[in-house]
Amino acid sequence: MKIPEILAPAGSMETLCAALKSGADAVYIGGKRFSARNGAVNFSDDELAEAAGLCHKYGAKLYIAVNTIISDGEAADFCEYIKYTASIGADAYIVQDWGCAMLIKACVPDAVLHASTQMSVHTACGAKLLNELGFARIVPARELDRDTIARICEVSIETEIFVHGALCMSVSGQCYMSAMMGSRSANRGCCGQACRLPFSANGRKGSAALSLKDLSLLPRARELAETGVDSLKIEGRMKRPEYVASAVSELRKALDGQSPDMDTLRGVFSRGGFTDGYFTADRRDMFGVRERDDVVAARDILPRIHELYRFERKVAPVDFHAVIAADKPVVITAGCGGLSAKAEGAPPEAAINRPTDEAALIKQLSKLGDTIFTLGSVTSDIGKGLAVPAGELNRLRREVTEKLTELIIHKNTPAYGITGYVPKLPEKAVYRGKPHPAARSFCRSAAQALAAAELSEYVIVPCDIITQELIEQCGAEKLIISPPRFISDEEKLIPRLAQLKKLGLTRLLCHTPDCIAIGRRLGFRLHGSFTLNIFNSYSAAYMKRLGLEDIIVSFEAKLSQISAMRTELPLGAVVYGQLPLMLTRNCPIRNEVGCKRCTGHLTDRTGRSFPVACSKEYAEVLNPDTLFISESEMNGIDFAAFIFAGESPRQVRAALGGARPEGAVTRGLYYRGILNETDI
Repeated sequence: MKIPEILAPAGSMETLCAALKSGADAVYIGGKRFSARNGAVNFSDDELAEAAGLCHKYGAKLYIAVNTIISDGEAADFCEYIKYTASIGADAYIVQDWGCAMLIKACVPDAVLHASTQMSVHTACGAKLLNELGFARIVPARELDRDTIARICEVSIETEIFVHGALCMSVSGQCYMSAMMGSRSANRGCCGQACRLPFSANGRKGSAALSLKDLSLLPRARELAETGVDSLKIEGRMKRPEYVASAVSELRKALDGQSPDMDTLRGVFSRGGFTDGYFTADRRDMFGVRERDDVVAARDILPRIHELYRFERKVAPVDFHAVIAADKPVVITAGCGGLSAKAEGAPPEAAINRPTDEAALIKQLSKLGDTIFTLGSVTSDIGKGLAVPAGELNRLRREVTEKLTELIIHKNTPAYGITGYVPKLPEKAVYRGKPHPAARSFCRSAAQALAAAELSEYVIVPCDIITQELIEQCGAEKLIISPPRFISDEEKLIPRLAQLKKLGLTRLLCHTPDCIAIGRRLGFRLHGSFTLNIFNSYSAAYMKRLGLEDIIVSFEAKLSQISAMRTELPLGAVVYGQLPLMLTRNCPIRNEVGCKRCTGHLTDRTGRSFPVACSKEYAEVLNPDTLFISESEMNGIDFAAFIFAGESPRQVRAALGGARPEGAVTRGLYYRGILNETDI
């Protein structure tokens, strides 16, 4: 059985040291920008260099999280940041934004890319696509069960699985709640954790319908190892050093076949205990909040955990050889793992009382408490009647081990070919001044689709409601198939899509890389959804390279940003609908009141009602207000996307005709935009 890597988070230098001293094989951190945990302390450029040295001293790897989406205006700074982090020896980059992946490879062609969980990949097909695109590792969605993880592990790409830490209610990369409610985008590293606030399906005060317990798969660590997982990832770049140290230590014990101390882990931090519901596919009893007992337990247990990382971790045996000859400098040579260093001192003195012997050497050279070394062998060539003061031997030991440490760091630090690439877009933006952008309608029912067909260029319909009758009534050329946003069974979905293709449907909407992979495999014409989070021209270019014919840009972008994007790929924007704020594998209503008593919505602490659209495999929490952008405001887009939830056929036709929707209306983020990382 291959032992997976233990991958720890660090949001500060103290936490980094705690992770390494506790036994982490790799650490992931973020800089002051482009990192999806803006709330962590994070690392300055100088601290990043220090962090790389510390990791490589232990033989551990350093992964840099650059897992936010960026704007065109940030591309130049992003490239400089990548070149700098490559120069200090970052071992890999964790990436969400397709454009960022393109820019990294342009700056550092041999850089190692890890696909962030925010890419929302959750099938073996998606993993295979990323492997073909040059990614070395995938971090799949956290919502996967054991069998799906096993299938992904069969793909020739490293697999990294979250095993401990907080769980977002939403599938990562598919949450827009914080952005819509407070302009704090999770995809920009600024999540305000609105989901942890009170929400209820039946108006019960204090209910937290969108708050999950923390994940812990530590008792299943060896099972994951046997499945073929390459890396076991601990969540928590905003957590304190004791949290990281205890999680690393208990995970190491679990991989060694011991039982992890779950009481200690719960005492350090939990939300009413832990869950493994996604992994086991038993999604009952997964909800929880931080209780008073959790806080009290942490206060009592943290001082004891401090002992886990007080001292240097011993990772390397060192062999010493001493040459002590009359009238010649004393030479101490240290060797470790094929590396060798030496230190020279003054010639020895004539012994007055007791000459220096091998026992005296061992006594001084074994004092390795402040290093990563353990004592291996000690050999010597010592002339008769010679003495070296203990203080001098100590000085030489310190000098030679410091030199050896530097050699180890250098050996473990990757060297890259860094180009002089500077991002440059075409001089002129593509003209998108269409007076009447064509409409594309997301429909949830056949009745909506029929009403939308007469006023839409294309009608986007879930694959499970498409029938021969609907195809005949709408016309095959007008329908775009919408696969599930979360594909729980790709082996069942692929034959269904192939069947629809035989019925004459040729177009597929791509929600995630999984859909792109399946669509390419089956030969569909591909259209990109807003869920791909395309936010810049570079990402749009990547989509064109993958074969997409057009893309709906992220609705976190401002209209001015969309119109300024410089790409030949046709761009669309969502202009109408109750936007999906969350994609969840757990139905929050079912958890609270059960399906038979479904209320169809959640209520927040202010009394606002959030509709919940439910399907067999997932639910979508929708925005209370309906997005509405008038046709006069659509200048700068190639087509307009309408998202219909509970609208009647009459309301569908009215919306497509330009009528203002009934009830509360929002203009979304198209004018106010989202906050930058530096604004928080």
